Amino acid sequence: MALVPSSPAVSARMSRQTSRDTGQELAVRKLLHARGLRYRVNVPVPGLPRRTVDIVFGGPKVAVFLDGCFWHGCPEHATHPKANAEWWRTKLERNVARDRETTEHMTATGWTVLRFWEHEAPGAVAERVAEAVVAARSARQARPPVRR
Repeated sequence: MALVPSSPAVSARMSRQTSRDTGQELAVRKLLHARGLRYRVNVPVPGLPRRTVDIVFGGPKVAVFLDGCFWHGCPEHATHPKANAEWWRTKLERNVARDRETTEHMTATGWTVLRFWEHEAPGAVAERVAEAVVAARSARQARPPVRR
């Protein structure tokens, strides 16, 4: 079954939705930077095409995703459009499945994956991210060096 948006106007409006540099992303990144943490943004997911990580700490292998409540199916705030309901249900279910697959893929390849909802306070998100980065760096330094 081909999925078709309900109208060209809806399609155009939805395509203009911000997918990067959202208010929450900018706020969290500012707080992380103020803590002295350096990162990369919008990095392709290794081994999975057309997927990106919002914030990446490459050395300690920590990936941070800041998910929008509507697009990623927040259990508290997700809404379900009534117009073209089947199309939206299928679309949003695929987004959730893709998120799950991405998390599983990255975890299996040694990454710590952190996912947050857009409604979470940037300060609390930055705190949890900083803790995970420090823990990952400590664990990495505690490992004995590999001799080749």
